[in-house]
Amino acid sequence: MSTEQNTIQAIVRSLDGKWVHVEVEQGGCGRCHEKGGCGGQHLTQMFCSGPKTYRVENTIGADVGDRVKIAVAVGSVSRTANLAYILPLTATIAGAALGATLGSDLSAMVGAGIGLGAAFLYVIARSHRNTGNLTERPHIISRS
Repeated sequence: MSTEQNTIQAIVRSLDGKWVHVEVEQGGCGRCHEKGGCGGQHLTQMFCSGPKTYRVENTIGADVGDRVKIAVAVGSVSRTANLAYILPLTATIAGAALGATLGSDLSAMVGAGIGLGAAFLYVIARSHRNTGNLTERPHIISRS
């Protein structure tokens, strides 16, 4: 697992206990077209046109209005997207195909449901296992 990180500037917009809501000043790390870039800017532009705000743990005691530097491990966005989208889709299709070998549409639907359920449980277990891992989620590294 790589420890290299991409960083981005943000402004703290609100406090929420040990968390802060930050507004990102640009739509990604700026490395979309470079090797190691995740293309996340293109995804965020596709789905939301307003300011990008995120909830991150306030590990440095930042206050509203502070400019902060947010870091995220290189590749973590693509790994998370694969885990959340590609794995369940693949498991659903594999389950349906396996169920279809039993000969009926009902068995294919049951197989798809089992595949999706197994993938869902795996994603939940994996996300709980990485909950305390700062390298796998965006986090504040400094005031800027």
